[in-house]
Amino acid sequence: MFVGNINDLEGKVITSPEAKDSLMKVLISPKEGWNGYVMRVIEVNKGGYTPKHSHPWPHINYVIEGTGQLLIDDKFHSVISGAYAYVPSNTVHQFKNVGGDIFKFICIVPEEGHKY
Repeated sequence: MFVGNINDLEGKVITSPEAKDSLMKVLISPKEGWNGYVMRVIEVNKGGYTPKHSHPWPHINYVIEGTGQLLIDDKFHSVISGAYAYVPSNTVHQFKNVGGDIFKFICIVPEEGHKY
């Protein structure tokens, strides 16, 4: 069992040259007992974005706050608090903050997909 608070976590800046003003906080991982998966919160500042990329694992997302766009292949989808998405394996994707405040979303990936 593990109980924590996101406000107690220090974020790690996403250092990819294809990302801007984004950071990640790991909530639950094998370290906390969830073997095989990692649940993170991504925070994207105004005007920022995550890397545009693809990889051989899927991920699940849930928007906590803010206004963003999710690129999946060649299509942008508007997302706001309460939106959720499944991004299949080998699919080009990217999140962008298009609002005036911070954009935060949960991202769950298999352990092999946690790179930061």
